[in-house]
Amino acid sequence: MENKRAEPLHLRARAATAEELADISWLQALEEHERRVVIENLRVAVVAPGELLCRVGKAATYWFGVIDGLLKMSNDSELGVPMTFIGVPPGGWFGEGTVIKREVYRYNIQALRNSVVAGLRAECFHWLLDRSIPFNRFIMQQLNERLGQFIAAREIDRMTDSDARVARSLAALFHPILYPGVGSELRITQRELGYLVGLSRQRVNEALRALQQARLIRIEYGGVRVLDLEGLRARLQRPGRTRAAVAEVGRGQSPSRPFGS
Repeated sequence: MENKRAEPLHLRARAATAEELADISWLQALEEHERRVVIENLRVAVVAPGELLCRVGKAATYWFGVIDGLLKMSNDSELGVPMTFIGVPPGGWFGEGTVIKREVYRYNIQALRNSVVAGLRAECFHWLLDRSIPFNRFIMQQLNERLGQFIAAREIDRMTDSDARVARSLAALFHPILYPGVGSELRITQRELGYLVGLSRQRVNEALRALQQARLIRIEYGGVRVLDLEGLRARLQRPGRTRAAVAEVGRGQSPSRPFGS
């Protein structure tokens, strides 16, 4: 449930600390003058569990990234059934497409736990696009990897195999390019993973133990450690698909196909 007692985010926002700035990977590639401008236009706030950071229909005024915590991107179907698209762990930046097109959000972004989130003003985002080649490269890579992630998510969501659904969600959360802050261990509860996958906590527990028995992950206190990321991606494989094609999708790329197929 959304936290309605908290002050609006813009009233809680503050300047980023030196430690938080060090966690923003793309910031280090900017020129010194550009970094100073970004720091002046960057704000940080703590988002409470259940609180909405972005809401369907609201104009995008910031480009957001997760410093610490866990968010989920979701929406409701035409029948009113909640649909979760992706989870966003530490190191992940999102919503660049909406900011670039100056559109309103078509999805909700909600915190699953207390999360430290950074926001760059949209005007500064566009200023960087107009002048910084490294920043443009980062955004292009983000858009490309995100497209591959959504293609994979759409494909696996059609499967009825719960183990594969959990494996897909874990593989996506450990994406080394989109979420460089995760590493090999992610703090996540079975309930939080259930929210992302759309399964009960009990079913998620069963799937995790099956993946652990296959020596793909290790369940640890308060989180999950990936032991074999390629093997976890290969768990998504369906009959007739090659391991290479599955690994390609897991890295955020669509499988190679003849033009027009």
